[in-house]
Amino acid sequence: MKDSRFSRAEFLGLTSLLAGSTLFPGRSEAAPDGGTPSLRTVKSPGLKSVPAAEAAPKPGSPAVSAAEYEQLRKGCTASLPVSSTSDDGAEYVRIGEWMQRQKLSSDFYGNGDFVQAFEKKLADLLGFEDACFMPTGTMAQLIALRIYADASNVRTVGVHPSSHHVLHEDDAYSVLHQLRAVNLGPWTRPLLAEDVAKSPDTLGSVSVELPVRWLGGQLQTWEQLQELKRTCRDKKVKLHMDGARLWESQPFYGRSYADICKGFDSVYVSFYKMVGGIGGAMLVGNRDFIKESRVWRHRHGGNLFHMAPLVASAAMRFDAALAAIPGYVKRAKAITTLIAADARVTVLPQPVQTNMFHVFLRGSPQAYVKQRDRIAREDRVWVAGGFGQTRVPGVVSTELQVSEGLGSISDADAARAFLRLLEAA
Repeated sequence: MKDSRFSRAEFLGLTSLLAGSTLFPGRSEAAPDGGTPSLRTVKSPGLKSVPAAEAAPKPGSPAVSAAEYEQLRKGCTASLPVSSTSDDGAEYVRIGEWMQRQKLSSDFYGNGDFVQAFEKKLADLLGFEDACFMPTGTMAQLIALRIYADASNVRTVGVHPSSHHVLHEDDAYSVLHQLRAVNLGPWTRPLLAEDVAKSPDTLGSVSVELPVRWLGGQLQTWEQLQELKRTCRDKKVKLHMDGARLWESQPFYGRSYADICKGFDSVYVSFYKMVGGIGGAMLVGNRDFIKESRVWRHRHGGNLFHMAPLVASAAMRFDAALAAIPGYVKRAKAITTLIAADARVTVLPQPVQTNMFHVFLRGSPQAYVKQRDRIAREDRVWVAGGFGQTRVPGVVSTELQVSEGLGSISDADAARAFLRLLEAA
């Protein structure tokens, strides 16, 4: 990946604290959605080795232990960032009880009425002929890109510089499928039609994230999205959607999911992001594409003996989760307006386009972590997961996403609690 504006290694080194997973001893694993790098040394041309652990608090600093962190977080009655749903097995009990109430039987390698009915529901919702349940989104997207590369004999994939493919999958597209990623457009905005049209490389496919997570949930305008679809169609380039957060995009466009997806050759959606399932994803496309996808799922080792528990975890929440999203977006707009009124704070984007946004503050990650914990104790509001160092010295960022975790707290109280972070500056 060549991009002088932002290398993969530089990105990983600078954002190692964004979701808070490097704040505590023993918490070096990646965040659940792959968004936070592990504690490892990353290298970038023009940079010294950047040990991500150096940003973590040193012994004797105000950071709490992993156990204390969880106790603090769970003791809060409201949360601005999305929180994990770990609850010592209660979730699995709920899944089983829901399946029993619905009188559902399990599947064998995905073959079963329940799993297949949910696949059809998603295909219909997104406006496609067929769908295939996948254990992970990484697997789903690699399969889509591989199918397109084999069909066109062009192994070049156009991506945004912040694409999940190049930042969070350990180069699986290249190592496993001999694909080559080409950055299209700058980091600072979503991918546009002009980026595809001006690409000096022949492209076999283009993968577009809707919305762009590392831009705070930014989206193309409706007109820009339609132009991107037309350009790919005219150039005979397959267009795939990384729809990990597609659900949150619908209020911005004010159109059906099928209308948003129309013109894409395939779409992947997640069931643990926003929906709240324990895992799993869906890949949708035409019948021949999905038929081939099932073969590739098998080749990837993703043909689980029983998929029903993963599907049930998503299905039992799905309709209510999607119905709640417009309300979350409305609250995000209200809260960010209140937060951004303080000149010491920058919100990206402003106005927000989904229920996700990034906030930039001056100060040190350690000072903000200490103040976050103080707010949790005193106000019982979890105002941030962690704080990532940006490319600007003395400026840190944090990612927030309004969801059910915010609870019944008022927008004004949520903004007031967040702005208490500035007491640390």
